Amino acid sequence: MQVIASAPAKAILFGEHAVVYGKPAIAMALNKKAHVKVSDNSNNKIYVNVDKLKLSGYLDFKNNNILSDSPKKGILKYILASIKKVHDGSGLDIYIDLDIPIGGGLGSSAAVTVATIAAVSKYNNMDLKKEEIAKYSHEVELEIQKAASPLDTTVSTYGGLIYLEKDAKDIVQLNVNQDIPVVIGYTNSRGNTGKLIEAVRIRKNSYPEIINPVIDSIETVTLNAKDAIITNDKKRIGELMNINHGLLDALGVNTKELSNMVYNARNAGAIGSKITGAGGGGSIIAYCPEGLEKVISVFKETDRALKADISKEGVKVTVSE
Repeated sequence: MQVIASAPAKAILFGEHAVVYGKPAIAMALNKKAHVKVSDNSNNKIYVNVDKLKLSGYLDFKNNNILSDSPKKGILKYILASIKKVHDGSGLDIYIDLDIPIGGGLGSSAAVTVATIAAVSKYNNMDLKKEEIAKYSHEVELEIQKAASPLDTTVSTYGGLIYLEKDAKDIVQLNVNQDIPVVIGYTNSRGNTGKLIEAVRIRKNSYPEIINPVIDSIETVTLNAKDAIITNDKKRIGELMNINHGLLDALGVNTKELSNMVYNARNAGAIGSKITGAGGGGSIIAYCPEGLEKVISVFKETDRALKADISKEGVKVTVSE
């Protein structure tokens, strides 16, 4: 039997980092995905190949160990932790294909985790509901990153435009008719989500009287942005995006390279632009109701960019004999 699962990447429109502390956030699923194929393995080993990363290895299920010649095993840690949620340790071949830049702030680890859990559970004839896939996937991210909001795994599981309520009390699908035309610009450098979350935590503990109001302000921006998106107030969406970027800068997750991309996007016609994701490298998002192609062309002169569309479909699984 062969099982293939796919799960979309995500871009956070508003609320990153603050969401770790129970604040609301808004994110959209992207039509860039992680694809995970699971098939039988007769030698009773779990073999993983991520061809585009030139990364492969065996997962020692019993000893929780990764056997690989690659110096960078990061994504394999997520895969091993995911498999342990829904598998008994028997042999598997797992092949992973990615449309998503790794470490670019676009939820690549969440997409791989969600797709892996969906594929392996289906291989084992487990009919997990989406809420179970999202729950297990969030537990994996917590295990690997030590601190993680449920936002990334929620968006990868459900797709669409997601509003995560305060303290993750509820997941609200924002059913809007209008497009949200964005350009993702991504850098050659990659941020480490776990380390960046920890750095913000240390800064928050060191300067609570300064950082706590910043996090509260991000919450206020997100609440306003939800209303602006629902009413399709383009000008307000852009302004709030710019404010959100300044607040993330205050948390210390900006870099010169990201900042240059943000301002290049605005100068090219984006009415709003900001870091998306953890920062420290990775990606920015530019909101472009007009002039989208110009923003892309400006990015392509010095950076890498892609036009992003909403993926209304979340995790998807297909089975073949």
